[in-house]
Amino acid sequence: MINIIPSRAPLGIGKKCYIEAPTRKKMAAYKDFLHRNESYHRPWVYHSFKQEYYEHYLKRIKNGMLQGCFVIDSQTDNLVGIININNILLGPMRMASLGYYGDEAYAGKGYMAEGMTLAIKYAFESLGLHRLEANIQPGNTPSIRLVQKLGFRKEGFSPKYLQIGGKWCDHERWAILDEEFGKE
Repeated sequence: MINIIPSRAPLGIGKKCYIEAPTRKKMAAYKDFLHRNESYHRPWVYHSFKQEYYEHYLKRIKNGMLQGCFVIDSQTDNLVGIININNILLGPMRMASLGYYGDEAYAGKGYMAEGMTLAIKYAFESLGLHRLEANIQPGNTPSIRLVQKLGFRKEGFSPKYLQIGGKWCDHERWAILDEEFGKE
């Protein structure tokens, strides 16, 4: 487990967006983002809108269980995506899994591709990870296209991998290694 202290500075800066760590001050923007995009994210993700969930999310970040990355539009400072570097394992594995979801109004405009690029770079360079996985439901074509664009390769299929909305869902396992990132 690593000790991640939320930074006031961006974790990464791109042309369209930057990524920053979630903070208590961002809770209203987070809840607004979830409400705005609730139907867009289903059936892939089911969110909790409770304040306690967000507080627990921040605590898990502080305890090094994950690193949250809010994708912020550089022009408007609007929250347009969320990327989580989950289940961080150090030692000989140095790996984590990615979870992410974007704003429907920004879909297809490159914000999540740039935000993911920044988050992956942060995971490899700042957290010292060697491997990142993205487990994606087979029907989630936009998500599959995103990881393909970023250089991930499909490694396998995991039946009933994750419980979402009370149902066990199959997932494809996609991965990228630090030495593969940015080579395409």
